Amino acid sequence: MISRSSRFAVLFAGLFLALSMVTADYAEARRGGSFGSRGTRTFQSVPPTRTAPQPAAPVERSMTPNTATNNAARQTQAPQRPGLFNGLGGSMMRGLLLGGLIGLLLGQGFGGLAGMLGLLLQGLLIGGAIMLAIRFFRSQSARNQAPAMAGVPRSMGNFGRNAAAQPESDNVSSFAIPGIGSGFRRTAQASDEITMTQADLDIFQQRLTEVQEAFGREDHAGLRRLATPEMVSYLSEELADNAKKGIRNDVSNVSLLEADIAESWREDDRDYATAALRYESHDVMRDRASGKIVAGEADRPTETTELWTFTRQNGGDWKLAAIQQP
Repeated sequence: MISRSSRFAVLFAGLFLALSMVTADYAEARRGGSFGSRGTRTFQSVPPTRTAPQPAAPVERSMTPNTATNNAARQTQAPQRPGLFNGLGGSMMRGLLLGGLIGLLLGQGFGGLAGMLGLLLQGLLIGGAIMLAIRFFRSQSARNQAPAMAGVPRSMGNFGRNAAAQPESDNVSSFAIPGIGSGFRRTAQASDEITMTQADLDIFQQRLTEVQEAFGREDHAGLRRLATPEMVSYLSEELADNAKKGIRNDVSNVSLLEADIAESWREDDRDYATAALRYESHDVMRDRASGKIVAGEADRPTETTELWTFTRQNGGDWKLAAIQQP
Protein backbone atom coordinates (compact mmCIF):
# COMPACT_ATOMS: atom_id res chain seq x y z
CA MET A 1 0.00 0.00 0.00
CA ILE A 2 1.24 3.48 -0.89
CA SER A 3 1.00 5.93 1.99
CA ARG A 4 -0.99 9.15 1.69
CA SER A 5 2.17 11.28 1.89
CA SER A 6 3.74 9.31 -0.97
CA ARG A 7 0.68 9.85 -3.16
CA PHE A 8 0.77 13.58 -2.47
CA ALA A 9 4.48 13.68 -3.34
CA VAL A 10 3.89 11.93 -6.67
CA LEU A 11 0.96 14.23 -7.48
CA PHE A 12 2.99 17.35 -6.65
CA ALA A 13 5.89 16.17 -8.81
CA GLY A 14 3.55 15.53 -11.75
CA LEU A 15 1.95 18.96 -11.45
CA PHE A 16 5.36 20.63 -11.25
CA LEU A 17 6.56 18.81 -14.37
CA ALA A 18 3.41 19.72 -16.30
CA LEU A 19 3.67 23.40 -15.36
CA SER A 20 7.35 23.43 -16.32
CA MET A 21 6.55 21.97 -19.76
CA VAL A 22 3.75 24.49 -20.32
CA THR A 23 6.03 27.40 -19.41
CA ALA A 24 8.86 26.18 -21.61
CA ASP A 25 6.61 25.64 -24.62
CA TYR A 26 4.34 28.65 -24.13
CA ALA A 27 5.93 30.69 -26.89
CA GLU A 28 5.59 27.82 -29.36
CA ALA A 29 1.96 27.07 -28.45
CA ARG A 30 0.74 30.65 -28.57
CA ARG A 31 0.09 30.47 -32.32
CA GLY A 32 -1.68 27.12 -32.19
CA GLY A 33 0.86 24.81 -33.85
CA SER A 34 0.63 24.35 -37.63
CA PHE A 35 -2.14 26.16 -39.46
CA GLY A 36 -3.03 27.89 -42.73
CA SER A 37 -3.28 26.84 -46.37
CA ARG A 38 -0.71 25.87 -49.02
CA GLY A 39 -3.07 25.44 -51.96
CA THR A 40 -3.23 21.89 -53.26
CA ARG A 41 -0.14 21.02 -51.18
CA THR A 42 -1.73 21.93 -47.84
CA PHE A 43 -1.75 18.34 -46.59
CA GLN A 44 1.40 17.18 -48.38
CA SER A 45 4.74 16.85 -46.58
CA VAL A 46 7.23 19.67 -47.06
CA PRO A 47 10.62 18.64 -48.48
CA PRO A 48 13.41 18.80 -45.85
CA THR A 49 16.03 21.53 -46.11
CA ARG A 50 19.32 22.32 -44.44
CA THR A 51 17.56 24.76 -42.11
CA ALA A 52 14.70 22.37 -41.27
CA PRO A 53 15.91 18.79 -41.85
CA GLN A 54 13.18 17.31 -39.66
CA PRO A 55 9.72 16.55 -41.14
CA ALA A 56 7.24 19.35 -40.64
CA ALA A 57 4.18 18.78 -38.51
CA PRO A 58 1.02 18.28 -40.59
CA VAL A 59 -1.35 21.21 -40.89
CA GLU A 60 -3.80 21.01 -38.00
CA ARG A 61 -6.14 23.88 -38.89
CA SER A 62 -6.93 24.88 -42.46
CA MET A 63 -9.83 26.14 -44.54
CA THR A 64 -8.62 23.99 -47.44
CA PRO A 65 -10.64 20.74 -47.57
CA ASN A 66 -8.60 17.58 -47.14
CA THR A 67 -9.67 15.70 -50.28
CA ALA A 68 -7.64 12.59 -49.39
CA THR A 69 -9.44 12.19 -46.06
CA ASN A 70 -12.84 12.88 -47.61
CA ASN A 71 -12.28 10.32 -50.37
CA ALA A 72 -11.20 7.69 -47.85
CA ALA A 73 -14.28 8.38 -45.73
CA ARG A 74 -16.56 8.08 -48.76
CA GLN A 75 -14.97 4.78 -49.74
CA THR A 76 -15.40 3.45 -46.20
CA GLN A 77 -19.07 4.46 -46.14
CA ALA A 78 -19.82 3.18 -49.67
CA PRO A 79 -22.61 0.58 -49.67
CA GLN A 80 -21.53 -2.95 -50.40
CA ARG A 81 -22.70 -4.67 -53.57
CA PRO A 82 -25.68 -6.91 -52.75
CA GLY A 83 -24.96 -10.63 -52.90
CA LEU A 84 -27.13 -13.57 -53.66
CA PHE A 85 -28.96 -13.42 -50.31
CA ASN A 86 -29.33 -9.63 -50.39
CA GLY A 87 -31.50 -7.45 -52.62
CA LEU A 88 -33.79 -9.37 -54.99
CA GLY A 89 -32.38 -12.80 -54.06
CA GLY A 90 -32.94 -12.16 -50.37
CA SER A 91 -36.53 -11.01 -50.96
CA MET A 92 -37.27 -14.18 -52.92
CA MET A 93 -35.76 -16.40 -50.21
CA ARG A 94 -37.72 -14.68 -47.45
CA GLY A 95 -40.93 -15.00 -49.46
CA LEU A 96 -40.45 -18.72 -50.07
CA LEU A 97 -39.69 -19.44 -46.44
CA LEU A 98 -42.71 -17.46 -45.30
CA GLY A 99 -44.97 -19.32 -47.76
CA GLY A 100 -43.74 -22.72 -46.55
CA LEU A 101 -44.33 -21.81 -42.91
CA ILE A 102 -47.84 -20.61 -43.68
CA GLY A 103 -48.61 -23.90 -45.48
CA LEU A 104 -47.30 -25.88 -42.51
CA LEU A 105 -49.50 -23.90 -40.11
CA LEU A 106 -52.61 -24.38 -42.30
CA GLY A 107 -52.46 -28.15 -41.95
CA GLN A 108 -50.55 -29.24 -45.00
CA GLY A 109 -47.92 -30.68 -42.68
CA PHE A 110 -44.64 -31.83 -44.02
CA GLY A 111 -46.10 -31.94 -47.51
CA GLY A 112 -46.33 -28.22 -47.43
CA LEU A 113 -42.80 -28.10 -46.07
CA ALA A 114 -41.60 -30.35 -48.93
CA GLY A 115 -43.30 -28.06 -51.41
CA MET A 116 -41.52 -25.15 -49.76
CA LEU A 117 -38.18 -26.92 -50.12
CA GLY A 118 -38.88 -27.57 -53.79
CA LEU A 119 -39.69 -23.93 -54.35
CA LEU A 120 -36.55 -23.02 -52.38
CA LEU A 121 -34.42 -25.18 -54.67
CA GLN A 122 -36.02 -23.60 -57.72
CA GLY A 123 -35.33 -20.14 -56.29
CA LEU A 124 -31.68 -21.01 -55.74
CA LEU A 125 -31.35 -22.22 -59.32
CA ILE A 126 -33.02 -19.10 -60.69
CA GLY A 127 -30.88 -16.82 -58.50
CA GLY A 128 -27.68 -18.59 -59.60
CA ALA A 129 -28.66 -18.18 -63.25
CA ILE A 130 -29.30 -14.47 -62.72
CA MET A 131 -25.91 -13.99 -61.01
CA LEU A 132 -24.11 -15.80 -63.85
CA ALA A 133 -25.88 -13.62 -66.42
CA ILE A 134 -24.94 -10.43 -64.56
CA ARG A 135 -21.27 -11.46 -64.37
CA PHE A 136 -21.26 -12.36 -68.08
CA PHE A 137 -22.64 -8.98 -69.12
CA ARG A 138 -20.15 -7.15 -66.85
CA SER A 139 -17.19 -9.01 -68.30
CA GLN A 140 -18.37 -8.24 -71.84
CA SER A 141 -18.74 -4.54 -70.98
CA ALA A 142 -15.22 -4.41 -69.48
CA ARG A 143 -13.75 -6.02 -72.60
CA ASN A 144 -15.49 -3.50 -74.83
CA GLN A 145 -14.13 -0.55 -72.81
CA ALA A 146 -10.54 -1.81 -72.53
CA PRO A 147 -9.37 -0.84 -76.07
CA ALA A 148 -10.46 2.77 -75.45
CA MET A 149 -7.62 3.16 -72.92
CA ALA A 150 -4.96 1.96 -75.33
CA GLY A 151 -4.57 5.40 -76.90
CA VAL A 152 -3.80 7.21 -73.61
CA PRO A 153 -0.21 8.54 -73.55
CA ARG A 154 2.05 6.78 -71.10
CA SER A 155 2.97 10.07 -69.42
CA MET A 156 -0.62 10.43 -68.22
CA GLY A 157 -0.06 7.47 -65.89
CA ASN A 158 1.75 9.74 -63.42
CA PHE A 159 -0.97 12.38 -63.38
CA GLY A 160 -1.94 13.23 -59.78
CA ARG A 161 1.08 11.63 -58.12
CA ASN A 162 3.29 13.46 -55.67
CA ALA A 163 5.88 15.57 -57.49
CA ALA A 164 8.50 14.37 -55.02
CA ALA A 165 8.23 10.87 -56.51
CA GLN A 166 9.38 12.14 -59.91
CA PRO A 167 13.09 12.29 -60.72
CA GLU A 168 14.67 15.53 -59.66
CA SER A 169 16.24 17.88 -62.16
CA ASP A 170 19.85 19.02 -61.96
CA ASN A 171 18.73 22.64 -62.22
CA VAL A 172 19.64 24.00 -58.77
CA SER A 173 19.71 27.72 -58.10
CA SER A 174 21.04 29.24 -54.88
CA PHE A 175 20.37 32.68 -53.50
CA ALA A 176 22.16 34.56 -50.74
CA ILE A 177 20.59 37.00 -48.32
CA PRO A 178 22.86 39.88 -47.28
CA GLY A 179 24.10 39.26 -43.78
CA ILE A 180 23.07 35.58 -43.75
CA GLY A 181 25.85 33.22 -44.70
CA SER A 182 23.64 30.18 -45.36
CA GLY A 183 21.42 31.62 -48.08
CA PHE A 184 18.40 30.12 -49.79
CA ARG A 185 18.45 26.98 -51.91
CA ARG A 186 15.85 25.60 -54.30
CA THR A 187 15.65 22.49 -56.48
CA ALA A 188 13.36 22.40 -59.53
CA GLN A 189 11.24 19.24 -59.49
CA ALA A 190 8.23 19.73 -61.73
CA SER A 191 6.86 21.90 -64.51
CA ASP A 192 4.79 23.99 -62.08
CA GLU A 193 7.84 24.94 -60.03
CA ILE A 194 8.85 28.60 -60.18
CA THR A 195 12.13 30.39 -59.49
CA MET A 196 12.54 32.82 -56.61
CA THR A 197 14.48 36.04 -57.15
CA GLN A 198 16.58 37.93 -54.65
CA ALA A 199 13.79 40.49 -54.35
CA ASP A 200 11.34 37.73 -53.33
CA LEU A 201 13.72 36.46 -50.66
CA ASP A 202 14.23 39.94 -49.27
CA ILE A 203 10.44 40.27 -48.98
CA PHE A 204 10.23 36.97 -47.08
CA GLN A 205 12.82 38.18 -44.59
CA GLN A 206 10.94 41.46 -44.24
CA ARG A 207 7.60 39.68 -43.74
CA LEU A 208 9.08 37.60 -40.92
CA THR A 209 9.92 40.73 -38.93
CA GLU A 210 6.76 42.62 -39.85
CA VAL A 211 4.34 39.82 -38.95
CA GLN A 212 6.05 39.08 -35.63
CA GLU A 213 6.12 42.72 -34.57
CA ALA A 214 2.52 43.35 -35.72
CA PHE A 215 1.43 40.33 -33.68
CA GLY A 216 3.31 41.67 -30.65
CA ARG A 217 1.65 45.11 -31.04
CA GLU A 218 -1.75 43.46 -31.57
CA ASP A 219 -1.94 45.42 -34.80
CA HIS A 220 -4.88 43.84 -36.64
CA ALA A 221 -4.71 46.29 -39.54
CA GLY A 222 -1.02 45.45 -40.03
CA LEU A 223 -1.76 41.71 -39.98
CA ARG A 224 -4.46 42.14 -42.66
CA ARG A 225 -1.89 43.84 -44.88
CA LEU A 226 0.76 41.13 -44.34
CA ALA A 227 -1.24 37.88 -44.21
CA THR A 228 -4.13 36.14 -45.93
CA PRO A 229 -7.63 36.49 -44.42
CA GLU A 230 -7.43 32.91 -43.17
CA MET A 231 -4.16 33.57 -41.32
CA VAL A 232 -5.51 36.82 -39.91
CA SER A 233 -8.47 34.92 -38.46
CA TYR A 234 -6.15 32.44 -36.67
CA LEU A 235 -3.79 35.13 -35.36
CA SER A 236 -6.70 37.31 -34.23
CA GLU A 237 -8.15 34.32 -32.41
CA GLU A 238 -4.87 33.93 -30.48
CA LEU A 239 -4.81 37.63 -29.64
CA ALA A 240 -8.40 37.48 -28.39
CA ASP A 241 -7.55 34.44 -26.27
CA ASN A 242 -4.59 36.31 -24.74
CA ALA A 243 -6.84 39.26 -23.95
CA LYS A 244 -9.28 36.99 -22.13
CA LYS A 245 -6.41 35.63 -20.04
CA GLY A 246 -5.20 39.14 -19.23
CA ILE A 247 -1.81 38.69 -20.93
CA ARG A 248 -0.04 40.17 -23.94
CA ASN A 249 2.61 38.62 -26.20
CA ASP A 250 5.52 41.02 -26.56
CA VAL A 251 7.77 40.19 -29.57
CA SER A 252 10.74 42.35 -30.56
CA ASN A 253 14.27 42.26 -32.02
CA VAL A 254 13.48 39.61 -34.64
CA SER A 255 16.66 38.48 -36.41
CA LEU A 256 16.87 35.88 -39.20
CA LEU A 257 19.73 33.41 -38.70
CA GLU A 258 19.27 30.88 -41.52
CA ALA A 259 16.77 30.30 -44.30
CA ASP A 260 16.07 27.86 -47.15
CA ILE A 261 13.39 27.62 -49.82
CA ALA A 262 11.75 24.20 -49.43
CA GLU A 263 9.55 24.50 -52.53
CA SER A 264 7.96 27.14 -54.74
CA TRP A 265 5.22 26.55 -57.30
CA ARG A 266 2.32 28.07 -59.23
CA GLU A 267 -1.38 27.16 -59.20
CA ASP A 268 -3.43 28.99 -61.84
CA ASP A 269 -2.95 32.71 -61.13
CA ARG A 270 -1.43 32.22 -57.66
CA ASP A 271 2.20 31.63 -56.64
CA TYR A 272 3.30 29.79 -53.47
CA ALA A 273 6.66 29.52 -51.72
CA THR A 274 7.46 27.63 -48.51
CA ALA A 275 10.58 28.81 -46.68
CA ALA A 276 12.31 27.23 -43.70
CA LEU A 277 13.23 30.06 -41.32
CA ARG A 278 15.46 29.88 -38.28
CA TYR A 279 15.35 33.11 -36.31
CA GLU A 280 15.74 34.53 -32.83
CA SER A 281 13.63 37.13 -31.05
CA HIS A 282 12.80 38.48 -27.64
CA ASP A 283 9.50 36.75 -27.04
CA VAL A 284 7.81 37.12 -23.63
CA MET A 285 4.32 37.11 -22.18
CA ARG A 286 3.37 40.13 -20.08
CA ASP A 287 0.49 40.88 -17.75
CA ARG A 288 -1.77 43.35 -19.57
CA ALA A 289 -2.36 45.50 -16.50
CA SER A 290 1.07 45.70 -14.87
CA GLY A 291 3.36 44.83 -17.79
CA LYS A 292 5.13 42.27 -15.62
CA ILE A 293 6.68 39.29 -17.43
CA VAL A 294 4.78 36.07 -16.69
CA ALA A 295 6.59 33.80 -19.21
CA GLY A 296 9.92 34.07 -20.98
CA GLU A 297 13.05 36.15 -20.30
CA ALA A 298 13.34 39.72 -21.55
CA ASP A 299 17.13 39.70 -21.71
CA ARG A 300 17.49 36.29 -23.34
CA PRO A 301 16.43 35.79 -26.99
CA THR A 302 14.65 32.59 -27.98
CA GLU A 303 15.57 30.66 -31.14
CA THR A 304 12.79 29.25 -33.32
CA THR A 305 12.64 27.23 -36.55
CA GLU A 306 9.41 27.30 -38.55
CA LEU A 307 8.15 26.77 -42.08
CA TRP A 308 6.40 29.82 -43.48
CA THR A 309 4.40 29.64 -46.70
CA PHE A 310 3.84 32.84 -48.65
CA THR A 311 1.41 33.41 -51.52
CA ARG A 312 0.67 36.12 -54.08
CA GLN A 313 -1.96 36.50 -56.78
CA ASN A 314 -1.24 37.79 -60.28
CA GLY A 315 2.23 38.95 -59.27
CA GLY A 316 0.95 41.04 -56.36
CA ASP A 317 2.43 41.36 -52.87
CA TRP A 318 3.58 38.26 -50.99
CA LYS A 319 1.40 37.46 -47.97
CA LEU A 320 1.81 34.90 -45.19
CA ALA A 321 -0.47 31.91 -45.88
CA ALA A 322 0.65 29.18 -43.44
CA ILE A 323 2.98 28.44 -40.51
CA GLN A 324 4.19 24.92 -39.69
CA GLN A 325 6.33 23.64 -36.86
CA PRO A 326 9.09 21.15 -37.80
